[in-house]
Amino acid sequence: MRFGYFLNQNNWGLTKPFHEVVNEGREIAQYCDQNGWESIWTTEHHFGHEGLEVCPNPVLMCVDLAAHTERIRLGQAANIITFRHPVQMAEDLAMLDHMSAGRLEVGVGRGVYPRETVNMNPVADVRNPAVNRSLFEETLEVIRHCWTDEFFSFKGEFFEFPYPGVTFNHAMSPPRSDNTDPVTGHITALSVVPKPYQSPHPPLWQVIDSAPSIEFAARNGLQGMFWIPPTDAMVDRFELYSETASEARGHDVPMGEGVTLVRDMFITETMAEAEDLAGEAFLRYMEWVCHFRGLSNHRYPGEELPETPGKLDLLSYQWLHPRNMLFGTADYVAEQIQEMKEKLNLQSLLVWSNFPGMDQRAVMDSVQRFTEDVIPQFAEENNS
Repeated sequence: MRFGYFLNQNNWGLTKPFHEVVNEGREIAQYCDQNGWESIWTTEHHFGHEGLEVCPNPVLMCVDLAAHTERIRLGQAANIITFRHPVQMAEDLAMLDHMSAGRLEVGVGRGVYPRETVNMNPVADVRNPAVNRSLFEETLEVIRHCWTDEFFSFKGEFFEFPYPGVTFNHAMSPPRSDNTDPVTGHITALSVVPKPYQSPHPPLWQVIDSAPSIEFAARNGLQGMFWIPPTDAMVDRFELYSETASEARGHDVPMGEGVTLVRDMFITETMAEAEDLAGEAFLRYMEWVCHFRGLSNHRYPGEELPETPGKLDLLSYQWLHPRNMLFGTADYVAEQIQEMKEKLNLQSLLVWSNFPGMDQRAVMDSVQRFTEDVIPQFAEENNS
């Protein structure tokens, strides 16, 4: 069982200078690095004047964490690659892979909120999902070419490399048969430097939930990252990834392999104390998320939600807790993880606890309790 920390940084009400947000994330990363956690993951969001999801650049955040840690793997959940130029994205990630001596995990996503997508890149507007998805797939394809091809050329719907009709003449860069047209002298291929530290490139992850995104990830060699649905509702999703990956790769990919699950976690001495200390902050965030996503992803298989005047009227700590929350005592949390292992063959779990408005000391106390009282309950299998 592998454990990672999901560092979704917040600054509720923008009450802190941003360097304090960075310092708090760094403190969590250093603790996890020194205490055997496998990975830590940063996020990307924009225009968060409310103080929710305030990290706009997960790569830069990981550069900082790489400089202050030694062994923990560094992921992004996720780089919204539809906002970025694919060559620059490939270069930045390759540099981070070298700066961290090969500790990079690359998560990619398409974007969630229209306020972000249309203002970062109008073509990436999630209100036009077909174009958004096409842009995502083409951007990812270019990034992979940058990493794996000595010289590459590409012509798609959104990008063309190299730009046609360009010459480059210098005695230190003589024309080659694989990058220059011998008749026109035009550049026919480009070489992106550096290539990643890891060969052929860092592990790729996609934040997934819908059947099309699950199938795309499984068919294209991306590992999958899930979040909200209850354990019983995750079974079909895990099975779909396994079946699709097995078909694409020509060999059996067991359920639970190549995927991870994100869960919201807060550990205290008693069940009631978890709600007292972190319930309000967690609900604050869920009210934000569910305003856009609704509550349907929280349903158990076959469950029909009752009609209510407001779309979030059902949302409460008591309604959410049994569905997907790892809030309570260490033994309770360990029991929930064991259930996920048994039902999903879960092999990787990411937990999040720095909810908006939480005191950093309370966050660190919960992370320490998880480290000392939960992870050891799975130590035997980790060492086998």
